[in-house]
Amino acid sequence: MPEPLQPHEPFDDGRAIDHTGAGGATDLAMEEGESLEKTPGGPLGTGPAGKPRSLWSDAWHDLRRNPVFIISGLVIIFLVIISIWPSLIASGDPLQCDLSKAQEGSQPGHPFGFNGQGCDVYTRTVYGARTSVSVGVLATLGVAILGSALGGIAGFFGGASDAVLSRITDVFFAIPVVLGGLVLLSVVTSSTIWPVIGFMVLLGWPQISRIARSSVITAKQNDYVQAARALGASNSRMLLRHITTNAVAPVIVVATIALGTYISLEATLSYLGVGLKPPTVSWGIDISSASQYIRNAPHMLLWPAGALAITVLAFIMLGDAVRDALDPKLR
Repeated sequence: MPEPLQPHEPFDDGRAIDHTGAGGATDLAMEEGESLEKTPGGPLGTGPAGKPRSLWSDAWHDLRRNPVFIISGLVIIFLVIISIWPSLIASGDPLQCDLSKAQEGSQPGHPFGFNGQGCDVYTRTVYGARTSVSVGVLATLGVAILGSALGGIAGFFGGASDAVLSRITDVFFAIPVVLGGLVLLSVVTSSTIWPVIGFMVLLGWPQISRIARSSVITAKQNDYVQAARALGASNSRMLLRHITTNAVAPVIVVATIALGTYISLEATLSYLGVGLKPPTVSWGIDISSASQYIRNAPHMLLWPAGALAITVLAFIMLGDAVRDALDPKLR
């Protein structure tokens, strides 16, 4: 007679798998999920321990792998350093001139030559970074603060305040920037940077205001804002805690790109004679004074103009990289 069948011994590898195929598949799926959670960094789109990344951490994750951001960031860091400590790479005095060396070319210790007054072009180019970067940064901060405040108020409260601020914005949009600078700054006799910064803030805030207004209108319609309103949150708390942090990204992008524009605008106004005035050292002033000697001594124009072009390009590239990182549609 055939031997009776022996009872089947369940396979034991340390895991409790059900006899049914569905149970085994369920346990395997659970184990794979646990191993995925234990993987450093977690699944795609999450940070350590599987926590989801925020918009800012996700943007930083992309930016530090973007060569455009790295190159432009290094250039801007270098410009900021020489703006704060120009003596690190230029030991001379930008106002010390020798007429006997006027329009002379490169010499030992003077790699960029001399301008029409006999001043060292290299030293003036280095010290000109301080003025141009200071004007661009301070004007951008003023424009961003004023424009964000007015645009945020108009977008959040709406109604009459939105209508009034929108019409005021339209009026300022209708003023040509260069023509407005020629009119307003022509009566200013101060040689400091503050009149130029004030003019840029006065005519620059409408663009940021429009961006901030549209961002706030979009953000206040989100569910988390409606939930905060239903829980009794005040207008100031909703605007500062919930809306501003989620509507500020477009403002940062536009302000970063506009910073380069303000630097070039300062050079344009100085070139036309209504911006910064001597003895202030500025790339725009040097370009203006060198334009009449471009045939005989082109080095007087090329070096400050090249520094201006590199600076503006670096800030525009930085703004483009930040925009790509903060725009979810481009992911």
